[in-house]
Amino acid sequence: MSQTPKIGALAVVIHEGQALLVQRNKEPDAGLWGFPGGHVEWGETVLDAAARELREETGVIAEPMSYLDNLDLLLRDNDGQIRAHYLLVGVACRYISGTPIAADDARDAQWFPVDQVITGDLPMSERVPDLLRLAIARSGLGAT
Repeated sequence: MSQTPKIGALAVVIHEGQALLVQRNKEPDAGLWGFPGGHVEWGETVLDAAARELREETGVIAEPMSYLDNLDLLLRDNDGQIRAHYLLVGVACRYISGTPIAADDARDAQWFPVDQVITGDLPMSERVPDLLRLAIARSGLGAT
């Protein structure tokens, strides 16, 4: 087991008052809704990774605009030992085109009203509503 944290990028896309979410197909959080994203590849920036993962998981094209926040995800076994460590970086992305279709490791991909996500009215990964609020506050994405 590598004792180096893995870096992941999360694409936060808001368009016409709706946020794009995917239902995860793999652990952690299989079955829960969250932002499209995945591992940053060697030589790739987090911004580029967010746009690539978004395209691969949903078919949606968006321009990465800015970093939002870093989220530490420490997965522990039953004895409390860390079995995986991820640093997830939220990226605000401006929608360009596409209709979401689940692909890669997403079970489903859909637009959800921003208010529904913020109120937590979906089975979601932890901190999804917080990251969405931050995207709206910092980037004005709620108006696009």
